[in-house]
Amino acid sequence: MNTLSNDQAQSQSFLYPVFNEPNSKGFKLWVSIINFWIFVSCIFLALETVEPYSTVYSQMFGFVEITAVLFFTADYLGHMYYAPNRLKYFFSFWGLVDLISILPTYLTIMNLTALQGTKVFRVLRVVRVLRVLKMARAALQALEQKVEGRNPIVTNLKIYFIALFSVIMISSTLMYYVEGSLYSPHALEHGQAALDAAIQANPLPADAPPEASKFMPTDPISGNPIPEDKRFYTSIPAAMWWCIVTLTTTGYGDMFPITVWGRILAGATMLLGLVLFGILLNIVGKTIMVLLFGEHITENDVAPATRESILRMMVKREWVSEHRAYEIEMMSEEEIKERCKHL
Repeated sequence: MNTLSNDQAQSQSFLYPVFNEPNSKGFKLWVSIINFWIFVSCIFLALETVEPYSTVYSQMFGFVEITAVLFFTADYLGHMYYAPNRLKYFFSFWGLVDLISILPTYLTIMNLTALQGTKVFRVLRVVRVLRVLKMARAALQALEQKVEGRNPIVTNLKIYFIALFSVIMISSTLMYYVEGSLYSPHALEHGQAALDAAIQANPLPADAPPEASKFMPTDPISGNPIPEDKRFYTSIPAAMWWCIVTLTTTGYGDMFPITVWGRILAGATMLLGLVLFGILLNIVGKTIMVLLFGEHITENDVAPATRESILRMMVKREWVSEHRAYEIEMMSEEEIKERCKHL
C-alpha cells in the first residue's frame, strides 16, 4: 500500500511528466535545455585544453562547468526520483553515465587533491562527453513517434549530424587524454622535474649527449619514445582535425597516433567512419528519390516497431498508464503471451 501510494503521489506531481512522458511539453522543453548544456559543456571542455584560453578565461570555464553540472545534477536527481525502479535506473547505462559525468566537478569542489592529479580523475571528465548520445536518443524517439507533418528525412539528417558530432567529440577527447596527456605541459614539467632529481642524485657521465638531460615522454605500453615532431594531439580541437580526416578517410596523414592505445582508438574511429558513411548514403539516397523522382517514404522504409515504441504509443493514447507500461516492459515474451490469452 505504501509503495502504491508513493507511485500515485509521484505520478500526480507536476514534475512527473518532465521526466517520464515524452509527449508532454515539459519533457520536450527539459530535453532541449539539457541538450543545449550538453553541447555547451562539450565545446567548452574542448576549448579548455587550448592555451592561452585555458589560463586567460579560466573563471569563465569554471562558471560554465558549474552551471552545466547543476543542470545535469537536476536531470539526474529528477530521473532517479521519478524512475519506476530507482535501483534499475541507478545501475543502468544512462544512470551511470549521468552520475559519473557530474562526479569530477564535485570532487574538485571538495578539494580532493589526492584524486585531482591522477589519470583516473582526468578520464572521468571524458565520460561527460558521452551525454551527447542522449541527443541522438531523443532524436530517435522523435522518429519512432512519427509525428504527423514531420519530415522523416529531416529527422534522419538530424540523427546523423548528432551521431557525427558524438563520434568526433568522443574520439578526439579520448585521443587527447590517451596520447596527448603523455606530452601535455603538466606531464612534461612533472617528467622533467623527476629527471632533474634523478640526475642530481646520480649525475650523468661527462660524455653524455645533451638530450640525455631532457625529459622524453614514452608510450607506457611499448616503451617507445615520443619525439617532439610527433606530438600532434596538444588539445582536443587539434585532435578534432585528426578525427575528421580519419572519419572521411581522406588520408592526409599529417597527424597520426604512435602509441598502442592511440592506434587502437584510431582503428575504432575508422570503423565508425565507415558506419557513418553508410548511414549518410542511405539518407542521401532516400532524399534523391524524393526530390528527383517524387517518391514518398512508406511504412516499409521505417524500422519495425519495438516493444518500447509500442508501449509509448499505448501510453500516448491512454490505453495504459506509465506505471503499467513499465511493468509490461519488464515482462518476458512468454508472460505477455500468457496474459494476452486471457484478454
